[in-house]
Amino acid sequence: MQCPAPHSPTLGGMTSLTFTLRHVTDPDDPAIAAFGRVQEASYYAPDMLIPPEVFSHLITRRSPQREDRLLVAQTPGGEVLGGTLYALLPLPGELRGAGFNSFMAVTRAARGMGVGRALHGETLCVVQAAGLAGMFADSVHPGRQSAEDRAVEAATGVDPAQRRAALHALGLRTVDVPYWQPVGGPDGGPLTDLDLLYQPVQPAGRVPLALVTGVLRAYWSGWLGEGRAQAEAQALAERAGHALDVPLLPGTRAATWWDRR
Repeated sequence: MQCPAPHSPTLGGMTSLTFTLRHVTDPDDPAIAAFGRVQEASYYAPDMLIPPEVFSHLITRRSPQREDRLLVAQTPGGEVLGGTLYALLPLPGELRGAGFNSFMAVTRAARGMGVGRALHGETLCVVQAAGLAGMFADSVHPGRQSAEDRAVEAATGVDPAQRRAALHALGLRTVDVPYWQPVGGPDGGPLTDLDLLYQPVQPAGRVPLALVTGVLRAYWSGWLGEGRAQAEAQALAERAGHALDVPLLPGTRAATWWDRR
């Protein structure tokens, strides 16, 4: 896999945007607060995201089961154009584990300039170097988003259908399982407007269900506790019929389970 260059080319023959990518490791780095502001301005429900004040703790916490990283894109003058918070989640045995991208955002002014592609490409290189199988993420599907949420999101300048098309263009594919976040929806119940996405390091049309549930269990354990995370991962496996592996659909598609709803 070719890692991205540290800056973007001249785009369209007119617009030039130069930036570098770096992992933030100092808990007092001002880029943490700057990315927090980009995150808040980019998502229609920032209260649903990991709070920026937690980032410093996450990036300094290390264990054999999890390593959280914050990658930012900055101009030569230090302006943060965007960033991505992601976790490396190794699993024992042949499954190897994968990464999980918690959130990626780019400033409105820098959208369409290749910043998101550079960030995503670098995280895939890190995943591959760590010996992991690929990168997971989740994303709202416009067909299950409420009218109220669509109106609020429009104010951020983001269209959910365009976002899913952009994620597909990056290489992410919809994992064909009935996925939802265990908490965060109405009255604290499951958040069901999301699909699980995945990009394998090596091209593939399917993903082992054990990798899906193993990575989700590891990812959820940090905020649900190990017992609840294990129960939720097991429930997903049951909804997926305990298949050995599941298809990867175009990133613009919803999981087929929702077609029957």
